Amino acid sequence: MVGDLRYADAGVDIDEGNRAVSLIRRTVASTHGPQVLQGIGSYGGLFALDLAGHRNPVLVSSTDSVGTKVKIAIATGRHRGIGIDLVNQSLDDILCSGAEPLFFLDYYATGKLVPEQLADIVEGMAEACREAACSLIGGETAEMPGVYALGDYDVAGFMVGVVERDRVIDGSRVVAGDQLLGLPSSGLHTNGYSLVRHVAAAHELDWGEVLPGTSAPLADLLLEPHRSYLGAVRELRETADVRALAHITGGGLMDNVPRVLPDELAAEVRRDSWTVPAIFTALQDTGGIHPEEMWRTFNMGIGMVAIVPAADAGTVQVAGGLPVLRIGEVVRRTGRERVILS
Repeated sequence: MVGDLRYADAGVDIDEGNRAVSLIRRTVASTHGPQVLQGIGSYGGLFALDLAGHRNPVLVSSTDSVGTKVKIAIATGRHRGIGIDLVNQSLDDILCSGAEPLFFLDYYATGKLVPEQLADIVEGMAEACREAACSLIGGETAEMPGVYALGDYDVAGFMVGVVERDRVIDGSRVVAGDQLLGLPSSGLHTNGYSLVRHVAAAHELDWGEVLPGTSAPLADLLLEPHRSYLGAVRELRETADVRALAHITGGGLMDNVPRVLPDELAAEVRRDSWTVPAIFTALQDTGGIHPEEMWRTFNMGIGMVAIVPAADAGTVQVAGGLPVLRIGEVVRRTGRERVILS
């Protein structure tokens, strides 16, 4: 029996999927160099490794999502920054091993595909990839009614980079007395948004509201894109012996700095060595968030920490256009605490 039921009746529109691809094709191609052997539409992304300049290359990979930050983007109709977030957070992760980016892939899933929305996100990804000289080599778009509510979407990113084996940064050379250098964040980056949304709901905040002590609407501050530290890390490595790098993501300074320290060491962080941005203080005061929870949830204004010898700590005050802040030092561990706030 021949019926009239079509896939679109179940919530998946193949024609809209094809239209989405046509909208992003040129944007994706703008990130490609001669290493990319096939364009968008192939089953796999082909990237030719030019190893002529490498003696003993190591590939470094990272994957992540932007979490519930997408809910604020959806509520405000502002999606481009989410694409920037997606690339830069994975890029900053591979930087912690000393890697340079090669290529990036994405996964976008939604209940109902809106091609223009996807195009905005891909524009953001392409912008960040171009800034990093990184190829957006492929991705997947999934329309899944029944899994995602109409209007909702989620994104994940996959970054691959390369570093010489003898240039890998792994924290193994860190010793007591080494100094902690902090690079400022551009805001919350991509962590703590479930707590932010809880505070907003509990206190009936509007995304256009200006919280006390801040100078811009809440949505503007919360949707500020995740900062790339590629340029800053490159400059730091030219002038200092960078022994460890910690990307301050979920868990804040309290959980991320210990990831790059030998077991017998801890970090003493001086809280008065930088000014915590007003958005964090405003969220804490508005929501009545416990101070310890703030430091374990948010980056508190420091997005990347480099650990260098004391002799190198004063060699650079600005890197990649960002101030380099001396925020603490490595000490011998005397108890269970790995990060001491002083």
